[in-house]
Amino acid sequence: MTAESTHFSKTAPTDTFTSYAAVGDSFTEGVGDPGPDGTFVGWADRLAVLLDDRVPEHSFRYANLAVRGKLLDQIVADQVPRAKELGPDLVTFAAGGNDIIRPGTDPDEVAERFERAVAELASAVGTVVVTTGFDTRRVPLLKHLRGKIATYNGHVRAVADRYGCPVLDLWSLKSVQDRRAWDADRLHLSPEGHTRVAMRAGQVLGIEVPADPEQPWPPLPQRGALEERRDDIHWAREHLVPWIGRRLRGESSGDHVAAKRPDLMPLA
Repeated sequence: MTAESTHFSKTAPTDTFTSYAAVGDSFTEGVGDPGPDGTFVGWADRLAVLLDDRVPEHSFRYANLAVRGKLLDQIVADQVPRAKELGPDLVTFAAGGNDIIRPGTDPDEVAERFERAVAELASAVGTVVVTTGFDTRRVPLLKHLRGKIATYNGHVRAVADRYGCPVLDLWSLKSVQDRRAWDADRLHLSPEGHTRVAMRAGQVLGIEVPADPEQPWPPLPQRGALEERRDDIHWAREHLVPWIGRRLRGESSGDHVAAKRPDLMPLA
């Protein structure tokens, strides 16, 4: 099924990218989308495959510098210099989400630091794609932060306008508001969710994608209140309590985790 042509307010011209570096946190590392070798796949890896298909064999190279749990300043300190050193044709920059969900953070202040990083990248690499946050209206742990995320998204779009960056607008991607787009932890995308984001990213870059990321999901059977309640209790025990515990201990899921593709390499 070929995606229908869709107009986006901030779309890159159709280009051939021969090198791509992904910068970010767990979203870009691909948490929730496990591969056969134990590493995560994720939307950025899936986008890389779409880009690789458009260039002569063995001429495309891809790096994924993202590490789960990283805050904006950690991404800027550890990943942005490496992305500049690699100097790819394309960088996707998804950062600040972990800052925004922390209590007491100011989205205006986070956005100022985000803009400095975008300016640094834009001066050293080719196209820089920035991403907004998701609409969290149906995410139990994060729905009360919806206004804060929306404020940050407004800043991201304004920064994109100032630096000529295409925007991967995740807030407007309605298909990922279905619970099947999310992993069991309700914080990370499922494989299908990552796939839909990859296809939307391809559209933003002006390339043909194999399916419409907004295509409807198959109908689900009705679920009773007792079943929903049982799922909520299981989720809280298995995912929410450990997440809160790590926050209280000052730990991160990305502690001792290294980037899965630190160099620009051909796809296997």
